[in-house]
Amino acid sequence: MSFSGDIKEELSRQKPGARHCRLAETAAILSMCGGVSVSENDRFCLKIQTENLSVARKYFTLLKKTFNIRVELTIRQNMGRRKSRIYTVWVLKHEDAIRILQAVKLLQDNRESYLDIEDGQRMSDSLVVQRICCKRAFLRGAFLVTGSISDPRKFYHLEFACTTQAKAEQIQAILKAFYLDAKIILRKKYYVVYLKEGDQIVDVLNIMEAHSSLMELENIRILKDMRNTVNRKVNCETANINKTVSAAVKQIEDIKYIRDTKGFDDFSEALAQMAEVRLANPEASLKELGMMLTPQVSKSGVNHRLRKLSEIASELRNDKEERQL
Repeated sequence: MSFSGDIKEELSRQKPGARHCRLAETAAILSMCGGVSVSENDRFCLKIQTENLSVARKYFTLLKKTFNIRVELTIRQNMGRRKSRIYTVWVLKHEDAIRILQAVKLLQDNRESYLDIEDGQRMSDSLVVQRICCKRAFLRGAFLVTGSISDPRKFYHLEFACTTQAKAEQIQAILKAFYLDAKIILRKKYYVVYLKEGDQIVDVLNIMEAHSSLMELENIRILKDMRNTVNRKVNCETANINKTVSAAVKQIEDIKYIRDTKGFDDFSEALAQMAEVRLANPEASLKELGMMLTPQVSKSGVNHRLRKLSEIASELRNDKEERQL
């Protein structure tokens, strides 16, 4: 199962204690994948349809626990390319459908104020999500139906794919109530509310109370941070080694050129000793070279003498080029 699937499985097994929280979660699920059919004699039939068993199970549980009504579940095979199963949860009794719609504020007291939840412009009335705990429950329900998270081992990305801009803006507003700066983009026919910061995704999991998934994500982040730190150190050390080796090769080339061109007879004792020690120890560091000299010299002193030798070699090469011209 994917990381998103694990989160939804965890969320589907949560059981909100307070009735107002159950209503908020029901409203989100119903608004995102619900539908209402009205018969000729104005009888309501309420349903949700989903390919995710976790959504169907959670909605079924919420209705049974909150309203204590009869709910039916049907399953059929999707004959499309994905060959998935389609789960439909039905509330066939008119009075029960009315109770649910009124409770989640998708139907007011009169028929004219009925909100079409399939084509409607909003997910739910703001009264449903006034409390912080209800906002948490609402996000749980919305994520169950439309949410997804990328594999955190690859990159960080959490999103809610909404069918209307107003629904996306409502989710964005709820996330902002928790100080999360979510963005909205239009992708094909969906308005996508998304977050790309690892810290913010951790916050969303905490808000939805997906604590097991949160711990798994944090473990992955720690491992990634450790791996990145090790890689940075290795790259830095490799770069330093390459730089040191390149410098040593250049120094030895310069000293050999001086030796073969004019020798070290005219050099001071310190400079001649430096040249001989470097030639005899091509792999030694500046610190190690300094300890081999008599008397011992600091790294900066060794570096100064080697630079002086490089300058002499450069002058000799220039003189040779001028004579050739």
